[in-house]
Amino acid sequence: MTTHQQQLEKYAELALKKGVNIQEDQGLIINAPIESADLVRTIAAKAYGKGAKDVHIEWGDEVLTYLKMKNAPMTVLENFPKWKAEGLEKMVEDGYSLMSVYGPNPDLLKDVDSERVARANKASAEALTNYRDYIMNDKTTWTIIAYPQKAWAEKLFPGVSTAEAQDKLWEQIFQITRIDQEDPIEAWNKHNDKLRQAREFLNEKQYKRLHYNAPGTELTIELVDNHIWHGGSATSDKGIEFNPNMPTEEVFTMPHKYGVQGRVSSTKPLNYGGNLIENFTLTFEDGKIVDYKAESGEDTLKHLLETDEGAKRLGEVALVPNESPISQSGHIFFNTLYDENASCHLALGKAYPTNIEEGPAMNKEQMNENGVNDSLIHEDFMMGSAELDIDGETQDGSFEPIFRKGSWAIEFE
Repeated sequence: MTTHQQQLEKYAELALKKGVNIQEDQGLIINAPIESADLVRTIAAKAYGKGAKDVHIEWGDEVLTYLKMKNAPMTVLENFPKWKAEGLEKMVEDGYSLMSVYGPNPDLLKDVDSERVARANKASAEALTNYRDYIMNDKTTWTIIAYPQKAWAEKLFPGVSTAEAQDKLWEQIFQITRIDQEDPIEAWNKHNDKLRQAREFLNEKQYKRLHYNAPGTELTIELVDNHIWHGGSATSDKGIEFNPNMPTEEVFTMPHKYGVQGRVSSTKPLNYGGNLIENFTLTFEDGKIVDYKAESGEDTLKHLLETDEGAKRLGEVALVPNESPISQSGHIFFNTLYDENASCHLALGKAYPTNIEEGPAMNKEQMNENGVNDSLIHEDFMMGSAELDIDGETQDGSFEPIFRKGSWAIEFE
């Protein structure tokens, strides 16, 4: 067995054991590009070996996606297949876990009318609302892992052959996900423990507001009452521990949908709908975006914000130290899974109900009363840097340093 195949085997094992934590007699859905067939087959073989009852693959192909987005009638783009949404819902209702293999071409749809992409994305989000609620409420275990598709690798490592670019990206993926360590499972156990310490500290503090200061950013974010910080591993409603994102370097919680004031500037490109939005600024008043601009991709940003009312408000605030392995790699990955774990970030749109006490049991009226944002979208964007300072405002109005120069101002073991 080659070294690469050995690492692929370890990657698959990690995704199953620390990612979705597959259980005996449980089904598994894998969303994956056809380029990743080698990895998916390895994962499927290992899943069955662990007692999985079924491994269902939802294959994707970027060439076909492009052709459809470019040529299909708008009536087709605006109507996500009902049978497909219902099928996925039935599987998660039956306890299937979900794994997404992710590595899209950041420039896939750059010459497609952004209005067409926006309508297709909205149709998909509407059709898959119930399916997504299972995931966002941790009613099943789920994870996202990366695969170095050719176009993504070529974007990240231009000027070399495609094979060499993919090899370089694999090297980054294996290093950042700790596959290159002697015991990746134990390395992840230690990493999850560090993130647990951070979230427990913040949960005990229950800061009223977070105050952000950096070049281009002066922002105040009120946190909902009884908010809960999560990070690293999560626990499903059936008590199964899993890691939603691999890699993950963040701790995150819920902003109050009406309590965001000021301006924030992005520090990394946002890959949305096959297009890049770069160097953008958002201005908030009473939680709502009232002004925005972008150096490139502004039309795509406009359509994103116009998805629905909740798209103009925040659903997540996440803290990531600048010394994270992704940040220290020195690369902009043009991939939210990786870039969000290199930088403090915020998310537009739907909040995770699990970030507030009793959140999964709240109806829409109760969510609104408690400041929980709802939307068809949940899109992370990066705004952290080595120049970012964050202060926590306590319930009595005093300020305490949380981040200084992009790093924790708090010491953890």
